[in-house]
Amino acid sequence: LLIWAILRPTKPRFILQDTTVYGFNASVPNFLTSSFQVTVSSRNPNDRIGIYYDRLDLYATYRNQQITPRTSLPPTYQGHKDVNVWSPFINGNMIPISPDFSTSLSSEQASGSVFLTVKIDGRVRWKVGAFVSGRYHLHVRCPAIITFGSKFNGVIVAQNAVKFQFVTRCSVSV
Repeated sequence: LLIWAILRPTKPRFILQDTTVYGFNASVPNFLTSSFQVTVSSRNPNDRIGIYYDRLDLYATYRNQQITPRTSLPPTYQGHKDVNVWSPFINGNMIPISPDFSTSLSSEQASGSVFLTVKIDGRVRWKVGAFVSGRYHLHVRCPAIITFGSKFNGVIVAQNAVKFQFVTRCSVSV
């Protein structure tokens, strides 16, 4: 309790900065093919505590159903008040989705936007001086809205790629 009172540890803060959509195809019933590049930043708000990210896996979900395989981020150390930025690609080719979700996904896409969640799961350790803690589970959830059709508000960055810039705070639990 005394150590906690002195150090006042705080969990890292994650922000989904943008999403670039290279492909999103739900035309085959019960299957989804998608390709994204997401930019996620993490900030360590602690003055005296460093964070080891031992394992981080990033993926996208639609209504809590995973629509891309997990993409591993490299292990890294985040010092006091540091910011890390990752921009991995996440792709899913012919990923099976529930028939109920397939119908709702098609109707959402036809109406102009699809709500996805970018998730990061992993393991972290805390470093105070020479002491390094045991491993803790890290769960990050970042909402993302992809817009289609007449409500199109992205920036075209390649022939078939659209970047959606928004800054979304992510929920973090350790």
